[in-house]
Amino acid sequence: MRIFQSVGELSAAAGEDLGVSDWHEVTQAEVDLFAEATGDRQWIHTDPERAATGPFGRTVAHGYYLLSVFPALLDEVFAIRGVGSVVNTGVDALRFHRPVPVGSRIRAMARLAEVRVSRRGVAELEVEAGIHVEGMPEPATTAVLHSMVRPPRGAAVTGAAPVAAATG
Repeated sequence: MRIFQSVGELSAAAGEDLGVSDWHEVTQAEVDLFAEATGDRQWIHTDPERAATGPFGRTVAHGYYLLSVFPALLDEVFAIRGVGSVVNTGVDALRFHRPVPVGSRIRAMARLAEVRVSRRGVAELEVEAGIHVEGMPEPATTAVLHSMVRPPRGAAVTGAAPVAAATG
């Protein structure tokens, strides 16, 4: 796991791969809980008998379930410490490229695409992330995740000219 202790460390790492999470099994119980929480009880997700005769041969995870597991998987890839708070601010370019069968194992890969730091020391991050299924060469889901990183409360900002560290 990669650990960042400050906005400065994040800014210096712009454009770098952050790493890969551990493998995580997608279980029917998790998919069913997601269906219950969201009200999306479509049979391709929740009815193993019917799904066995459907287009994927078994139940598959919801696309939005995959989006929802990004935070947990990315917590295994990198952490930001020494700051006031980290707040998710949006998602761009979210794509569900292929189904993720229940029972398969997934992991996340991440790249710190861009870091923009304001005069007040607040950083805006863009993380390009993908969820990969074991045995599949291409990602099942990709997204650009946006976060805002605030400095610790009362922290003095020194030499804080705006910084834009873009990828190359």
